Amino acid sequence: MIQRALALAALALALAVPARAAGPSIDAREQRLESQIMCPTCHQLLALSHSPIAERMRGFVRARLAAGERPAAIERELVGEFGPAVLAAPPARGFGLFAWLVPAGGLALTATVVLTFACAWRRRTLLADAAAADVPRELLRRLERELAAFDD
Repeated sequence: MIQRALALAALALALAVPARAAGPSIDAREQRLESQIMCPTCHQLLALSHSPIAERMRGFVRARLAAGERPAAIERELVGEFGPAVLAAPPARGFGLFAWLVPAGGLALTATVVLTFACAWRRRTLLADAAAADVPRELLRRLERELAAFDD
């Protein structure tokens, strides 16, 4: 009896491993694809839209995935039919690359401005504190030179 149960468990495991190795299920691939494609009429994610064209697009995606087509090929076909505006994120090439770089550039510029103002504020505060403490002028000049060297 125990041998029979172990044999059935081994058989179930042997059959489950190839199915698991086949990759994500059609439903998972469909959900991932629907979260990367926009409805061309209401401009919402396909997963969120309930317009008639979105329903047809979902049926198209489901049928293509069931036929074994790769998600990238389905995406290319939808872009070919509806244009690049059907993609939720712009492609990272050509003009679409600009859309990815602008936020990063803005963030870098903002960080640079904040750092510059913080260093200038710190320098003014240190110099004002030193002047208030009746520090000799030579020492103040030396402090300014060292702070300038530190910034460079």
